Amino acid sequence: MLIHIIIVLIIVGVLLWLVNNYIPMDGKIKSILNAVVVIVVILYLLQAFGLLAGVGI
Repeated sequence: MLIHIIIVLIIVGVLLWLVNNYIPMDGKIKSILNAVVVIVVILYLLQAFGLLAGVGI
């Protein structure tokens, strides 16, 4: 399970880095996208460790 979480975090990080570096967009949109991804990852981690039950992500 821990390996799965690490792989997901690496994939999400690489995808976010690729989007930030290679897709031209406004700075506000980039910051909103980054914030949304961070919030989703935090919710995923909380659910994966059993601290957040009942949220369907």
